[in-house]
Amino acid sequence: MAAAQGHFSDHSNGADDGDGAEGNTVPRAFRQAVEALRATRLRPEIEVDPTRPPQRLAPHAYALEAAVVDGDDDLADGRLVLLHDPAGHDAWQGTFRLVTLVRAELEPEMAADPLLPEVCWSWLTGALEARGLPYGEPSGTVTRAGSHYFGGLSDRNPVTQIEIRASWTPKEGAGGVPDSAAHFAAWCDLLCQVAGLPPSSAGAADSATGVVSLPQRRGPQQP
Repeated sequence: MAAAQGHFSDHSNGADDGDGAEGNTVPRAFRQAVEALRATRLRPEIEVDPTRPPQRLAPHAYALEAAVVDGDDDLADGRLVLLHDPAGHDAWQGTFRLVTLVRAELEPEMAADPLLPEVCWSWLTGALEARGLPYGEPSGTVTRAGSHYFGGLSDRNPVTQIEIRASWTPKEGAGGVPDSAAHFAAWCDLLCQVAGLPPSSAGAADSATGVVSLPQRRGPQQP
């Protein structure tokens, strides 16, 4: 069994002991946040793969992608990026930022709900609040897109996809390190909710420390 993995923006393994922010040196606070994120244990329905992080959003970045899998089907997928700027960022109001994309196909009755965007946004904030995670400066979009098929594809049923793009600033704790593992677990709660899974039988407080099962299959498409 393996815990969550990902890639650094500088392609290092995060093992550098330096505290500076220049070149490929990984700051201690960022390294600790990433180590905690990597050690997070997830529900068995969630599969995690490494992905290339963005290069220009912050001096340091770490990224992974995940999918909620049922047999050969991906019920939902997404990407989570942890950003760090040791100098701080006015828009973030902090030195760390979490950026995410989550998407899934919807059942027809849910897709027709006019309040769906508001509901999906509340799933994100609710997942963070359910774990008692303080955060700031949340922002994002919820997009509902429908596809209808014609001609040679007319035998296919219409499909509606929901896409949540969001970012927020996790509160920093001791040593300037946020509780990245808990934020990752909350993000996985969101992913499972969008996928239509029932809450973990272990409960929200225990799901972050449950058994992880990560056989790698098809990862989410790049946005």
